[in-house]
Amino acid sequence: MKRTSFLLLSACALILAVANATAAVAPNVVRATIAGIDVLIYRTGVRDVVTLKGNLPAGDAHAAGGNIAVATLCGHLLDQGTTKHSKFEIAEQLDRVGATISFGVGPQALEIEAKCLKQDVPLVIGLIAEQLRSPAFTEEEFAKAKAQIAGNLQRSAENTDFRAEEAFKQAVFAPGHPNRDATTDEFLAALAAAKLDDVKAFHAKYYGPAHCTLVLVGDVDAGVIQTQVASAFAGWTGGADYLHPARSTGTDAPREQTVFMADKTSVSVTLGQASGLRYGDPGYVALRVASSILGSDFTSRLVATVRDTEGLTYGIGARLADDDFTDGDWKVTATFAPNLLNQGVASTMKQLKGWYDQGVTADELAKRKTNLSGHYKVALATTDGMATTLLACVNRGVGPGWIDQYPAKLDALTLEEVNGAIRQHLNPDHMFLIKAGTVPGGK
Repeated sequence: MKRTSFLLLSACALILAVANATAAVAPNVVRATIAGIDVLIYRTGVRDVVTLKGNLPAGDAHAAGGNIAVATLCGHLLDQGTTKHSKFEIAEQLDRVGATISFGVGPQALEIEAKCLKQDVPLVIGLIAEQLRSPAFTEEEFAKAKAQIAGNLQRSAENTDFRAEEAFKQAVFAPGHPNRDATTDEFLAALAAAKLDDVKAFHAKYYGPAHCTLVLVGDVDAGVIQTQVASAFAGWTGGADYLHPARSTGTDAPREQTVFMADKTSVSVTLGQASGLRYGDPGYVALRVASSILGSDFTSRLVATVRDTEGLTYGIGARLADDDFTDGDWKVTATFAPNLLNQGVASTMKQLKGWYDQGVTADELAKRKTNLSGHYKVALATTDGMATTLLACVNRGVGPGWIDQYPAKLDALTLEEVNGAIRQHLNPDHMFLIKAGTVPGGK
């Protein structure tokens, strides 16, 4: 079938899935351990479309004891050919049926994504297994990967948002915490020093079925897919667990930092702290709702005031982040023109302090509950959204049942719980303020 037909089917999938978005999900998830892999399968009302999401513990943090670039290099090389097929042969097989497979590397996980038609699921599962189990790891592709990753990182280092986030993670998380990013210079140095044997050793140690998860959503037959996974991954062994460090206790980094970047038209600001919370912890949902009221959309306080009323920024928001596998952070992010920076930061701090000291109102909470519940159901109305949410539930340790429980948890929140969570887990006086860009007076 042509790619255009696949896109049309995807559009139809959204329409059909919206109609079923309120149906109970967990009772219809087929979950089993197949060839050592945690496999979750959920059939929707769509025709022919299948989305696959997955991961396994092989992220950058797992390489921290050695060369910190090898996890990224390993993930990059997965789709550059296997011992059975060249990268061109794999691309041709996928392109012929309009399917896609991609890999990415995060702090804790190798991330797997695929989309295809129902009839091509065996091909896609087989190729994913082949790429995970037997990458070619040629010297030629290794050299190309090093150059490409270095180029991408150097370009990212010219982005003010990237530099603000990098400095924020360095300030908030102590060395050894999975959420602490290496600096650009540290990573580039590791990349230059990396050897192909380092990548092969990392692959041998961390790639395997242990704690690997695959989620398939759409027009799926659970029994058939389980048979296909069992066949494709038969005999695969090894792997590792995710990292579970002690909760972040903060660092002694300066509370206010400037990353000066010449000739930039804007300054990126990150203001925040370690949250001490992992998704699913008591108080997490309450703080998430409170943060949404402060700065998640056009009706939030920060957007309505700092952006719309005062006209100081085009973008500002507040959120909890990086807390699926371990405790994460809480932050406000914003972008200001250099000449409006001081005024923008002052206005942001005013809103933050008012939110912290006085809390949110009953009317704000009631409206936000309705808004968040609606957005949540819409997110489940596509195969991609459902697969993403199911995988997140596994990563977060809350299980598929959370999908059905979440709207009720939202509705049950009290004003006291929400405002109490703000004061319990945050403190504006202990937050880090990072400015990256052409900061007036900086050098």
